[in-house]
Amino acid sequence: MRDLTELGERDDWICWLCDTPVDPEGSVNSDLGPSADSYADSKAKKGTPAPARLAHRACNTMRGKKAPVIAWSKELFVSDPAPIFESVQRLSQKAGREAMARCPTQDDADQASLWLLDRVSRLAPGVAFTTQVTPGGGQYLLTLSRG
Repeated sequence: MRDLTELGERDDWICWLCDTPVDPEGSVNSDLGPSADSYADSKAKKGTPAPARLAHRACNTMRGKKAPVIAWSKELFVSDPAPIFESVQRLSQKAGREAMARCPTQDDADQASLWLLDRVSRLAPGVAFTTQVTPGGGQYLLTLSRG
């Protein structure tokens, strides 16, 4: 998928890093313009070309300088949110589970769970993640698992 239009259509013109729209008509020289971001797949054989995902040019450039920060949606009510990118990277390499956030109500936890599963499906396509909401201590713990 070397063609940006094909890549953009596949990814619904959403930047995989910041989860915001990419302008299909934007210049590839603009910070908000489209770019193809290659990412290494830990399961890929050596010598296999890295697959690409759509990213803003600025997001793609910054990813090369520092680890991306995937922000939790401002519409979610979560406490002590875990860093999404790092958790997904760890769980993609080795099965297990990680505590991702605490929520005050079951409804808040369910909403956060659905949002998180959608978000991680774009961060690590092809990796099957599940979430679990566990009540305790007057709050609800949201965990992310693989395997």
